[in-house]
Amino acid sequence: MKTTWDIFCTVVDNYGDIGVTWRLARQLVAEHGLAVRLWVDDLNAFVPLCPGSDANAARQWQQGVEVCAWPATWQPAEPADVVIGAFACQLPPAYVEAMRARTVPVLWLNLDYLSAEAWVEGCHGLPSPQANGLRKVFFFPGFTAKTGGLLREATLLARRQAFEQSAEARTAFLQGLGVQARPGALLMSLFAYENAQLGGWLDALAVDAGPVHLLVPQGRILGDLARWLGVQALAVGEVHQRGSLTVQVLPFVSQDDYDRLLWSCGFNAVRGEDSFVRAQWAGRPMLWHIYIQDENAHWEKLEAFLALYRQGLSDDASAALMALWRAWNMDGDMHAAWQGARKHWAQLQQHAQDWAASQAARPDLAKALVQFYRNWL
Repeated sequence: MKTTWDIFCTVVDNYGDIGVTWRLARQLVAEHGLAVRLWVDDLNAFVPLCPGSDANAARQWQQGVEVCAWPATWQPAEPADVVIGAFACQLPPAYVEAMRARTVPVLWLNLDYLSAEAWVEGCHGLPSPQANGLRKVFFFPGFTAKTGGLLREATLLARRQAFEQSAEARTAFLQGLGVQARPGALLMSLFAYENAQLGGWLDALAVDAGPVHLLVPQGRILGDLARWLGVQALAVGEVHQRGSLTVQVLPFVSQDDYDRLLWSCGFNAVRGEDSFVRAQWAGRPMLWHIYIQDENAHWEKLEAFLALYRQGLSDDASAALMALWRAWNMDGDMHAAWQGARKHWAQLQQHAQDWAASQAARPDLAKALVQFYRNWL
């Protein structure tokens, strides 16, 4: 009998939470042969990530995963051997009671948000006894050996390398999206939350020394982009040019195609958690728009990651990288910050590749979860 896993996902931030849990569910099935149910409270957010899925289906099978609508009125369901509440979501009380009543104990994991903060290492794997007698264990993804690692399919970097080595594959993929960049253009992707600093960055791109082609999948940044362009709204397929900068709006793509988009670009601006991790595996210079929290609590998380990520850079390149990320997230001068980063382009490119390789030397998140369960037994 296959070990059964239930993953619960409450959609809060459009695609970040469902993006992480869908990737995890697929990997647990494909690489570890597990029986996985993914419970989602908003399947409308799931459909764009998994074309062909049904937002109205109570249950459906997608890539070996049983995807279940998490109803407002919970219907009885047999608890799995391993239960994951993603990002501190609250499981249905009736399901928790069924967990407590189960003859064979359940491993209950809270898969927490990704953070590079130092305290994560001390909290990773800690149990939290519940009033009903159950124990919930905190499981933290992360960037160090004392955390749960990052989501990474076993074949990911090999697939990236094969794609990079095939000019035909890259050309065919971009043509499929309607992208025809000028020769020698720096291809860039932009996926971000609303950001008042966008205009300053686009101003800098418009006067860049060489042509820049910015690919913008459908998302929350389109309103700011439209205002900078001086248009009412933007539709998929639209192309606008301002100086050195060409801007093109892309459709929202599947997760696998988003990976290919990141691999096709020489620079990627990403947001939240899911696209943030995928941009790291792409091995390209990147810019992270961190999810905004009250009282700017997210700045500490930004600084914690920068403290790790910039290791190995020269002092000047490190300062330029920090200036760019801080400007984007802390209302700084993106025009000057971008120009500063461009002075260290070759070093930032090599550093991004080295970072991806160093992270790939550690166990991935799915493997760490499976091993944790085996040790728990």
